Amino acid sequence: MGTQQHKATYHHGDLRRALIESALQLLETRDDGDVGLREVARHTCVSATAVYRHFPDKAALYAALAAEGFERLADAQLAAARRAREDSAAFRASGQAYVRFALANPALFRLMTSHMHRDGSTGVLLADNRAARLLREQVARLMPAASEAERAVTVVQAWALVHGLAVLMLGGRIPPDAALIEAAVNEFRPWRH
Repeated sequence: MGTQQHKATYHHGDLRRALIESALQLLETRDDGDVGLREVARHTCVSATAVYRHFPDKAALYAALAAEGFERLADAQLAAARRAREDSAAFRASGQAYVRFALANPALFRLMTSHMHRDGSTGVLLADNRAARLLREQVARLMPAASEAERAVTVVQAWALVHGLAVLMLGGRIPPDAALIEAAVNEFRPWRH
């Protein structure tokens, strides 16, 4: 009977998902963005050994959190884009959603951006997440006659704009003002040049 009670206490239908959710909750409470594996285990009410089965080290946990962050960012951007009536409005709405997501999830956003790597050895591949694919798809729709090189430059420019706004606002360099976000993003229209 004691064994059954033990299993019931520690059973999660999807332990990996439960660990990620616990880590995200803990992350929201941290200014420094530091979350430990043992702390996640305690918060999830499982043994540290159970955590290590899914995340062998902190880097693996952070990579999973960053990947989850990019999924949530893509969801927010897609929701914003779907409310728009035309491709250019969807593009701008997605950019504004990027900045709003960063402001609403500062610790997660910082973790996401610190765990993007070009080589994929650790973390999330820079261009291999739904949010990045959405941006590339939107630019391709807006610039169908442009070369791949021109589109690539536009992708970088668009990302730099919204990422820069987010970082400046999170850092207190400029106010996190909704009207400013809208105006700054709305002025970016490279396909009209």
